[in-house]
Amino acid sequence: MTYTLGLLTQIADGLSRQFGPDCEVVIHDLKKHDMEHSIVYITNGHITNRQVGDGPSKVVLETLHNKDAASLKDHLGYLTRSANGRILKSSTFYIHNEEGDAIDYILAINFDITGLMTVDRAIKALIDTEPQSDAKKQPDQIVTNVTDLLDSLIEQSVLMIGKPAALMNKEEKVAAIQFLNDAGAFLITKSGDKISKYFGISKFTLYSYIDVNSRKTDN
Repeated sequence: MTYTLGLLTQIADGLSRQFGPDCEVVIHDLKKHDMEHSIVYITNGHITNRQVGDGPSKVVLETLHNKDAASLKDHLGYLTRSANGRILKSSTFYIHNEEGDAIDYILAINFDITGLMTVDRAIKALIDTEPQSDAKKQPDQIVTNVTDLLDSLIEQSVLMIGKPAALMNKEEKVAAIQFLNDAGAFLITKSGDKISKYFGISKFTLYSYIDVNSRKTDN
């Protein structure tokens, strides 16, 4: 089935009407190849403070970076968070072109469950008999522009390694840069300048680290 933007906006309106003001539905247009302004339609944008014309999410970057669009599967029921700390239950739907070899649109649903989680914790506190572990992976943050997105990805790469960039050895920096490359960070304009400066390496060294990872993948 071929989905047009008109049909997707109709679905977005229906979902947000069905589930109310806590349900944001956003459509990214990947056919335009305008990564910094990928959002072409959004309902209940107050949830993530985004609007039409804003930039991509992490999942959009990963999609653009993935060269095998046919292998991408919808990602359902995962946690994200807004810039102001609201916890969201999100689902991402990849809308393929007619041939199935490219992604035309991404339709994402972000449902604010912060209030529900507060109630859930209160109930668990009453009925649980064992202490609960707080050692959980932090949800990805939803941002409004590519600058904030790049900052968020760099922060995630540092958290993955577990130490500040200044204390990382070469292997750890290579691993952090591999994470950024896999996430599509280098699709962002002038990202190489910012990343090389952050990790205290030259741009030549940065791209040699990317090349090292590419050779590992090819092998």
